[in-house]
Amino acid sequence: MLHRHATCSIFLLAMAISLHLGCGGTGGGGGTGSGTTSGTSTTGGTGTGTTSGSGTSTTSGTGTSTTGGTGTGTTSASGTGTTSGTGTGTTSGSGTGTTGGTGTTGGTGTTGGTTSGTGTGGGTGSSAAGPVIVVVEENHGFSTVIGPSSSMTYLNNLAEQYALGTQYFANTHPSINNYFEMTAGNSQIAPGPDPDAYAGPANVDNIVRHLIQKGKAWKSYAESLPSVGYTGGDSGAYVHHHNPLSYFTDVVNDSNQQNNLVPFTQFATDLAAGHLPDFSFVVPNVNDDAHDCPAGMTTCFESDKLKAADDWLKANIDPVLSNAQFKQNGLLVIVFDEAEETDLNHGGGQVAVVVIGPKVKTAFRSTTLHQHQDLLKMLATYIGIDTNIGDAASAASMSEFFN
Repeated sequence: MLHRHATCSIFLLAMAISLHLGCGGTGGGGGTGSGTTSGTSTTGGTGTGTTSGSGTSTTSGTGTSTTGGTGTGTTSASGTGTTSGTGTGTTSGSGTGTTGGTGTTGGTGTTGGTTSGTGTGGGTGSSAAGPVIVVVEENHGFSTVIGPSSSMTYLNNLAEQYALGTQYFANTHPSINNYFEMTAGNSQIAPGPDPDAYAGPANVDNIVRHLIQKGKAWKSYAESLPSVGYTGGDSGAYVHHHNPLSYFTDVVNDSNQQNNLVPFTQFATDLAAGHLPDFSFVVPNVNDDAHDCPAGMTTCFESDKLKAADDWLKANIDPVLSNAQFKQNGLLVIVFDEAEETDLNHGGGQVAVVVIGPKVKTAFRSTTLHQHQDLLKMLATYIGIDTNIGDAASAASMSEFFN
């Protein structure tokens, strides 16, 4: 009898110790019940923890614990959190987070998430710039290009649908220094009396230099260019002084940069592959940019030149608008280098500039006075490079064209 009483006392003592230490069963020590540590616990159980679990936890448990659960955690869980998961974030994630996933500190949450997701920071989001493309046409004033009597029906449709500058003026006559103004912010590079005969090279600040400094990719796509890297003079329908990037010493003196001077045939290949660079300068040849008569015609009307240029745009540039890469905040600018030489307003006469893209206002007309240095400022601003390029440093950025 005494022996059985002692045994019972020892058993009750063991139970008391077990309950006190919280170890096992439906106890408070290390079990899987509703104890303090590994049940519905507060420290290290399998409950709903707060710190590093993957459920609704606070720390690292797998129950309703506070420290070690695997629930929807606050610090390093992989639940719906705030810090470094893969959500639709704002900085570099790829899901629905704000910065990086769905956790609060180390889960799928809000700090590592939208740069490569659907976000606003630096991926396919609303503030990251897509490919920027500039196409330059030749020698026609605003009134011959824009309006119901113009033979450029495709360009007029774009102007009606997107944004048109109605007070945009070239800087000078003849062509080349207008090209330099829109790429180097300098309309005095090529000297007279025949600036278009200037052979270069030009050791001046320019957009290529700033693209290189920022690690941005670029190409000049020139129709009828004899070969990749060609920096020589006119060849057939290719005209050197319509290809300003081929003059700059940053290109001429660097074989790697020279390789970015490519024939226009490469454009369709890069477009289809989704590999357009950050900045593309497109140079139609003189039969397709309204400078000369269309190929095969020795004499023609000005309307024939404009129609040939318009047909070329529709055939070669229209596919850009439906391209998946371009739809991710790309920008297309179609601009004329100068008006007819009889128009001396603001130096080079009134010309058309049409601005197109997902971030551009629709059916918009700008009545603000702009020139080529403003276009350069707009391009540099949009791409995200230093805008202190010659006259662009003090120019307007044409921000009214954008939403």
